[in-house]
Parts: sequence; structure tokens; C-alpha cells
Amino acid sequence: PRYFGPKIRMTLYAKLHSEVEGTCSGRHGFIIKVISVEDIGKGVIQDSTGFVRFSVRYKAIVFRPFKGEVVDAVVESVNPEGFFCVAGPLRMFVSKYSIPSEMFFDPQSNPPCFRSTDEDLRVSKEDEVRVRITGTQMDATEVSAIGSIEEDYLGPIN
Repeated sequence: PRYFGPKIRMTLYAKLHSEVEGTCSGRHGFIIKVISVEDIGKGVIQDSTGFVRFSVRYKAIVFRPFKGEVVDAVVESVNPEGFFCVAGPLRMFVSKYSIPSEMFFDPQSNPPCFRSTDEDLRVSKEDEVRVRITGTQMDATEVSAIGSIEEDYLGPIN
């Protein structure tokens, strides 16, 4: 009841921004920013709690990765099976089978990395890489992907 009054719209806007921005919807992807509120429905009082539920339609900027998309990412960790990288809120895994055959895992280097024999190409922790998404998995609260750097113009970004 303390929120009912002349500033209820401002309260609803603030609540929408705080609860929706930065979350992941399996259907729409990552909700980056709410742009505008299209419609606020009439509130319905819940019998058991006394709270009021509003239906709100809004427009937002979302990030929904799809198969075949090329993204720039930062390498998080490298292991003999491949490497994990992140592109904003998206976490991806690139398998050693999706890394060019001229690159191999070098556990002796510090930090461990995938590198070419002539050391021209190198992928280690905190490096930037360009990755093609080869598959995505959408959960209710998370989106993850697998990727490849085997094509031309993919791989480490110098």
C-alpha cells in the first residue's frame, strides 16, 4: 500500500529495470537494457498476500546468439581439451577439434596455450579471439554455446 499513489508509475519502472535488466530468458536471450514501456495493465490484487501484480509490455535490447554467428570473445581458461571464452554474458567452449590442426596445446608455456609450431598464432588466457558459434543451448536462465576457430579470419585477434 505504501507504493500506491501518484508515483506508482515511477515505482513500476524502477522495479522493471531492476528485475529484468541483466537477466536471461531462454526464449528471448540476454536482456541488456529496457528501452521503453509500451503498456502497463491494470493491477490485480493477490488474495493470499495483498500484493498487486501488473502486466507490463516493454521493448528491450537483447543479445540472442544463433548458430553461424561470428563473435569476438575473451579467453577465460585453456586446457588440453580446448578453451572457454566469453562474449559479454555468453560463455562458449571451443574444442581442440574445432581449432586449426597446425595449432597444438602447449602445457609448458606460461600460461598454458594453444599455439602454432612457428609461434605465429597463439591462444592463451585473456587473449581476444574471433569465434563462429556452431551450436547453442538455451536454458530458462542461461545460454551457452560451442564454437570454432577453424575458418579463415577466425582465431586470435592481434
